[in-house]
Amino acid sequence: MQLQDVIANMDPISLDEMDSVKLMNRTDTKFGFSASLLPEILKACSNDYRILEVNTVRASAYRTLYFDTPDHQLYLDHHKGKPYRFKIRIRNYIESNLFYLEVKVKVKGRTVKSRIKLSGFETELSEKSRAFIEKATGEKLNLVPVLWNGFHRVTLINRKEKERLTIDFGLNFENMKGEKEDVGSLIIAEVKQENRSRSSKIINVLRQYGIRESGMSKYCVGTALIEKELKSNNFKSKLLAIEKIKKAA
Repeated sequence: MQLQDVIANMDPISLDEMDSVKLMNRTDTKFGFSASLLPEILKACSNDYRILEVNTVRASAYRTLYFDTPDHQLYLDHHKGKPYRFKIRIRNYIESNLFYLEVKVKVKGRTVKSRIKLSGFETELSEKSRAFIEKATGEKLNLVPVLWNGFHRVTLINRKEKERLTIDFGLNFENMKGEKEDVGSLIIAEVKQENRSRSSKIINVLRQYGIRESGMSKYCVGTALIEKELKSNNFKSKLLAIEKIKKAA
């Protein structure tokens, strides 16, 4: 069973139709698993979701530039499990040729996302971008670009519930020194809901495959894999799981 065959047979949904499920204030539940399982997992829940299609493309390409302080404060806040933390990035939605500066603020288990449109990547943030970040976070941060990330994404919309599912694959990372890490055998799936619900079809399917929630973000995955001098002991079990997936591929 091939991934392209599964997603080609799903009913599509357009960007305009998806507006009602933007979920800018939401709960996120993340899962990591082997890419070899993805086609059968999607097949098992294909009747419950519609798939986002943009310009006839169903597996969209993304490129992201993450920002942090020179001493990686934002990464370390996540590593410490701080209940109030940020993620700051510029993302290029390649098929639609759009660039957004995006700020995700995690507050006691909920994610609040805000963004503004840009004309392209900024390796040095403009005054407008810095002002936007300060307003979104409530803090004046000394931010520098730290990590590039590329991947493909399939986005699914629940037919009945206010729920969106993103499935990222073909992940690769590169820091500003040109050091690279490829984790193409890893899938990172994220269930986005208005209010956390364990009755979700995809969550139940993942449980059937023995896949449990894993809270580490793509930014933290890439940073921990490349910047080996940074603390990562709290991510040890997740990094070992990723290494096991890579070896089995």
